[in-house]
Amino acid sequence: MPRLYHRSPRATFAVLAAAAAAFSLMQSLVTPVLPTIQQDLHTTPGTVTWVLTAWLLSASVATPLMGRISDMLGKDRTLLVALAAIAVGCLLAALAPNVGVLITARVVQGLGAAVFPVSFGIIRDEFPPARVTSAVGVLAAVIATGSGFGIVLAGPIVGALDWRWLFWIPMVVVIGVGILAWRVVPASPVRTPGRVNWLSAVLLSGWLVALLLPLSKATAWGWSSGRTLGLFAVAVVFFAAWFAAEVRSANPLIDMRMMRLHAVWTTNLVALLFGAAMFGVFAFVPQLVQVPAVSGYGFGADITGAGLLMLPMLVAMAVFGSLSGPLTRWAGSKAQLLWGAGLSTLACLSFALNHDEKWAVAVAGAVFGIGLGLVYSSLINLIVQAVPPHQTGTASGMNTNIRTVGASIGTAVVSAIVTSHPGAQGLPAERGYTLAFLVLAAAGAAAFAVALLVPAARRAVAPEPAVLPELTPVEV
Repeated sequence: MPRLYHRSPRATFAVLAAAAAAFSLMQSLVTPVLPTIQQDLHTTPGTVTWVLTAWLLSASVATPLMGRISDMLGKDRTLLVALAAIAVGCLLAALAPNVGVLITARVVQGLGAAVFPVSFGIIRDEFPPARVTSAVGVLAAVIATGSGFGIVLAGPIVGALDWRWLFWIPMVVVIGVGILAWRVVPASPVRTPGRVNWLSAVLLSGWLVALLLPLSKATAWGWSSGRTLGLFAVAVVFFAAWFAAEVRSANPLIDMRMMRLHAVWTTNLVALLFGAAMFGVFAFVPQLVQVPAVSGYGFGADITGAGLLMLPMLVAMAVFGSLSGPLTRWAGSKAQLLWGAGLSTLACLSFALNHDEKWAVAVAGAVFGIGLGLVYSSLINLIVQAVPPHQTGTASGMNTNIRTVGASIGTAVVSAIVTSHPGAQGLPAERGYTLAFLVLAAAGAAAFAVALLVPAARRAVAPEPAVLPELTPVEV
């Protein structure tokens, strides 16, 4: 069958949004049902957490690597590879006879993280300059919403079917999206000649794994244990070696000259801090509301109830993420970044100090969702507009990667705080959650301070077309 596609930004965007939504759901879909998986696969609490950790490690390594490959070989081809990895990983996970196979499947799924930087790069290539900001804002809203919407969907799916359907359903969707992507997404018009620096890739993988592994296990190992401190030391050594290799390389995986750009390093630092706050909230607000009411502070909600309480947050982030692009006419990406970081900080303070009623948690969640929608969209817009087109995949991939690293840091720190304050009947003490959300509020405040240093994005000068170009079938 010949490959036909229409050079239609609308069709291309629809496929990219579907691909991004499918992968972003995988970030949170499994989180609420880890106890169910643990029981069904007869494993331990410490081992089952690797279902999340393995995905995080794989995505952290794959994102910048695949972003670089997409700039070289074509974003359309890399998108298909990423979707295939997600589908294969879902198939392995759905059939997993034990937790080891499930963890391996999550590693394969993590390779699909290339969907994010590749999608933003395709938008930069295919859309008129005046439409890039709006398109990026809507896609970022899709990603942000999908990242949390898995918490809402997990309960009904597991209740009606089985936890394995958390993988069967996305697999079917991703296969369909892959077919559409092959038919619709045009070949990349912008490519960067060169080769992949595999030494840098190995060193990058080494320091990320050495950093994220102790962060995810420090609660069990102890923050001052030999394994934790030893791996942190290894991470420092590998990072120094990777940095030196990148600076000296004629084909760097991450162009350090690009990373020295004021807009790039400041925006990436905001991404690190905000990633910590975002995933800390995603992971521990549902846990807070599921704490039994006998504790004196929890609501005893089930998985479905916890997901519904998160719904105001998800709706708010979808709406304001979609509005981020049009809002740039009155408030630029930097202003939205500041507003988003400020609102997110206030929401975390509310989670810490006022979580006695469901309505208070829901309202704080909605405020956090507004902030998340604005921040997610403005981060990507600032990065995309700060670098030349041929570096879009690499730059947006590194931004996504840094946000993932921040997410692992935030989740590990919050988990350590909560579990270090045991309460009655084996439940965490309320003080642990209060301190944890105060730490997340501090991360949000730090993100606001760094955002003040971010230069304003360049405004597009091309007029926005009244109608899209005529659809012209092209055969490849």
